[in-house]
Amino acid sequence: MGAGIARSLARAGHEVAAWNRSPEKVEALAGDRILAAETVGGAVAGSDAVLTALFDIGALLTVADEIAGALGPESVWLQASTVGPSGARQAAEFAGGRLLDTPVLGTKKPAEEGNLVVFVSGPPELVPRVEPVFDAIGSRRLVAGDEVGQASALKLAVNAWVGLITTGTAQSLALAESLGVDPALFLDAIAGSAVDSRYAHVKGRAMLAGDWTTSFAVDGVLKDVDLMLEAAAEASFPTGLLTAVRERFAEAAAYGHGADDMASVRTAFGGMSR
Repeated sequence: MGAGIARSLARAGHEVAAWNRSPEKVEALAGDRILAAETVGGAVAGSDAVLTALFDIGALLTVADEIAGALGPESVWLQASTVGPSGARQAAEFAGGRLLDTPVLGTKKPAEEGNLVVFVSGPPELVPRVEPVFDAIGSRRLVAGDEVGQASALKLAVNAWVGLITTGTAQSLALAESLGVDPALFLDAIAGSAVDSRYAHVKGRAMLAGDWTTSFAVDGVLKDVDLMLEAAAEASFPTGLLTAVRERFAEAAAYGHGADDMASVRTAFGGMSR
């Protein structure tokens, strides 16, 4: 995700300094308008906008202090990692009012194409300073509110839907097959109808082919559902359906698909090689 965002920024004419915990990844990324930084502070220093896209809150907090220390007085920190409302607020504590909560909807391909959907919340006066960044990486921008954490809450709600569609698609394909029907007919049946979903076709075709090429990994889904469960508990929101979705992805991970695409949740419903 981060590599695609960096390339989209460079393609739009921005000078990008990139850092990654794995030096070989950022060295492979370096090129026209993209400088490989050896340290977090080196990437941040002198930047008008700083964007973080790390796996979880643990990874983010290991670098948050260094980011905050290198931020210029007019710099804006765009926190795009999926860390939940609580994680976004933790990051904001380091930033001294200079952070926008900006998680994104999309995977590797939209990131490479600059077609992410960007959710935004936080101090509204910061937004005009970073609009060129939003224009470079996203096709749309949705403002979730003026408080850090609201955009991350929206991201969890959206990812809950993504997880549910994927799990539901796997269930329907497996159910059709177990009842002696060609599972591909399920996708044909919903095509163009009121219950159709383009995402169901994308993931459904991958499931039919047994293609687990990673776009959104099972381990990432599990991390996000855990954030949903945490946030839901704080809001006294019922978690039964979230728990059921998590169980299916946990089963796929137990079969060795943790690093594979979320489409591999199909293996949790039986009827195919795991």
